[in-house]
Amino acid sequence: MLRYRVLGPIEIQADDGPVEIPGRFQRTLLAALLVNTGRLVMAHSLVDELWGAHPPGNSENALQAHVSRLRRTLTKAQPHRSAPHIVSLPSGYRLLVEPDEVDADRFIRAVGYVRSRPDLDPAETTRRLRDALALWRGAAFGGDIGGFICQAAAIRYDEHRSSALELLFETELLIGRHAQVIAELSEFVESDSVNEKLCAQLMVALYRAGRQTDALALYRRVRGRLADELGIEPSPTLRNCERAILSHDPMLEARSQPIALRG
Repeated sequence: MLRYRVLGPIEIQADDGPVEIPGRFQRTLLAALLVNTGRLVMAHSLVDELWGAHPPGNSENALQAHVSRLRRTLTKAQPHRSAPHIVSLPSGYRLLVEPDEVDADRFIRAVGYVRSRPDLDPAETTRRLRDALALWRGAAFGGDIGGFICQAAAIRYDEHRSSALELLFETELLIGRHAQVIAELSEFVESDSVNEKLCAQLMVALYRAGRQTDALALYRRVRGRLADELGIEPSPTLRNCERAILSHDPMLEARSQPIALRG
């Protein structure tokens, strides 16, 4: 089995070690096919992905050449596989993978399972979410590969990651682990200061840890960033959180539902 890793710089891992993917075009082609594993990707879409507005004059032949090179790379990495890695069709190409070969697919399935099981023990929920989030090694595709196909997929993966983080910290707050998650939450808020749910969760964690001044200072920083970067005011969720902290609302200490997520 090969392991395709796209939640970070794009990589392939074979049983005997990493597989070299030579050149930017090969990495971009592989990324575009992995985003659509098992599905046909039209040849013209792949041409756009590789060359954008400036395709070569013989773009169809150039694409075929890159597909052939990628096919040879995958065959060399897994020589005993009977099924082809890449299927050529009249209108495009299809990459065939096993269910657990792509880290992004494993991540999305794992988070989906947790969301479908609200009866899970909170400790099990946090363990599964942390295992899933550990698949991330940086920005999807390394942050600098591909055209529309890869860019749209990177946005989609990031949305899944943000959703998983929000659920993780919501669960951690529900079981009273506010002190343990402050440093981790602070890091994520620093890198994504316009994610208001994470900001509100950090405010609650700080308040519960006896750091009301820090929680209110965070609100002021986030409000300033939202105004400067997006020209908007904080959401009702964030404003409600500030008001609750100022009034020492008992709901801030509740373990049934963090006030930060009420809207």
